[in-house]
Amino acid sequence: MYRLVVHTLLLHTDKASGRNMTRDSRAERDLHAELHGLWGIARPPCWLCGQPIDYDAPAHDPDALDVDHVKPYSTHPHLALVRSNLRPSHVRCNRSRGARPPRPEIGAVAEEW
Repeated sequence: MYRLVVHTLLLHTDKASGRNMTRDSRAERDLHAELHGLWGIARPPCWLCGQPIDYDAPAHDPDALDVDHVKPYSTHPHLALVRSNLRPSHVRCNRSRGARPPRPEIGAVAEEW
């Protein structure tokens, strides 16, 4: 927990100074590598489409694993290293979603009446 808080504060400070240190930072690469390892064992499905991910596919294959930010990095850079904001997805699902919110799940309430 302490390490995560320190990284978040440093990232916020760097962002405020105009230097974008979050993308491709060592901390982000390490976290993504750790998640790839954990998810490679557990093999959860894509959180966006629910279909199986090809965990053995090369990195840029559309069906390969990609780490997706639930709240997009472009609007929430302070959450870049927060594990609860990261989910397994297909490369194609992550790229097609972009910074838009995910589509509601089947059976999810879209609006309260």
